[in-house]
Amino acid sequence: MSEFEAGPSTNLACPRGARGRVRAMKLTVVGGTGLIGSQVVQKLTAAGHEAVPASLSTGVDLLTGEGLDQALEGAEVVVNVSNSPTFDEASLGFFRTSMTNLLAAGERAGVRHQVILSIVGVDQVPQLDYYRAKTLQEELLRQGPTPYSIVRATQFFEFMNATMSWTSDDTTVRLPATRIQPMATADIVDEVVDVSIGSPLNGIRNIAGPDVFALDDLGRLTLAAQHDDRTVVTDDKAGLFAAVTGDAIIAGPDAHLAPTHYQDWIQSAR
Repeated sequence: MSEFEAGPSTNLACPRGARGRVRAMKLTVVGGTGLIGSQVVQKLTAAGHEAVPASLSTGVDLLTGEGLDQALEGAEVVVNVSNSPTFDEASLGFFRTSMTNLLAAGERAGVRHQVILSIVGVDQVPQLDYYRAKTLQEELLRQGPTPYSIVRATQFFEFMNATMSWTSDDTTVRLPATRIQPMATADIVDEVVDVSIGSPLNGIRNIAGPDVFALDDLGRLTLAAQHDDRTVVTDDKAGLFAAVTGDAIIAGPDAHLAPTHYQDWIQSAR
């Protein structure tokens, strides 16, 4: 699999005017009140677009379809950054139902571009239920009726503490030496917005942080920056990422590399 899979060109989206400036559009951001979605809404709005957040808190239920037609009314683009409430096998049902409902509602509304946020290497780790669920979401989008774009991102800087919490106690943090290439959510938002206001890729854009780490080493760096005196123990059976082998979730040479380095980010986050 190539790291960037560009499909056939399409004229269904024409976001730029004669002088090359992006014209204002209406976009519905599904999951638009979450960590990524709220930033996408903010950035699109600041750029002069009409960005409508759609989530349970705004009356939109992806699983029943309630509120979807109203949320997508008049939208040219749907940006789907919603997430399953669990990482287990139930996530398969969530992404199957939500993607099916969203594609149907988008077709009814005349949406011309469907965008989803996925994960670099998602189809290389079938032993993880959540990764299989995201792969299913991608497949449904590809088979759907609307031109599409898939933005695959690496792991978020912001989730490092949560990752450590899965396998930690008062004195130690157990982490595998899995190779990861994490990135800041602000950089993910920039790429999602760029893809969303452009023409459909009908393929994949991979995005990643500028540096590759072993997860256990990243844990040590994080604890040191936070003045946390717990010890990181390398344990290749510990946590979600223990199932990942080799460079399965490392971006390839054609990926877009983000500018923010983890060391700089964690110092500023303090």
